[in-house]
Amino acid sequence: MRTYSPKIAEINHKWHLLDAQKETLGRLATQAARFLTGKHKPAYTPHLDGGDFVVVINAAKVKITGAKLEQKRYYRHSGYPGGFREITLKEQMAKDPTKVICHAIAGMLPPNKLKDRRLVRLKIFVDDKHPYGDKVKS
Repeated sequence: MRTYSPKIAEINHKWHLLDAQKETLGRLATQAARFLTGKHKPAYTPHLDGGDFVVVINAAKVKITGAKLEQKRYYRHSGYPGGFREITLKEQMAKDPTKVICHAIAGMLPPNKLKDRRLVRLKIFVDDKHPYGDKVKS
C-alpha cells in the first residue's frame, strides 16, 4: 500500500467565511491559518499549497483580551538612522484593523516559500460587506 500524494492539478481551493465579531484574535488567527495551509483536509501535504481561500469579515470588531490593547506593540524600521517606529495595538486597530489580523495570521503560518502564496488567498474586510458573496459558503 502506498501513501497518497495529491497532484497539483487535483488540488481544489474552497472558500471559507470567518466572522471576527464572534472570536478573539488568536483563535481567529489559528482557524484561518489552518484553512490557508490545508491542514483540515485529509490529503494534506506539507510541500504543496493545498489550502483554501479565507474571507474574514468584521475585522474592526475582533475581541482583544487582557491588557493587550495598551501593552502589545508593533515595531518597524525604515532602514535609516533614527527610523525605528512603534505603535500600540489600540492605535493600530483605530488606524487599520485588517493589518492586525493579517499580522496575527502571518505569524502562525510556517516560514517557507508557500507563505506568500497562502497570504494572497486571505481576504480581510473591516465590516460585513465583501465582494465574494457567491463563492463563500458560510
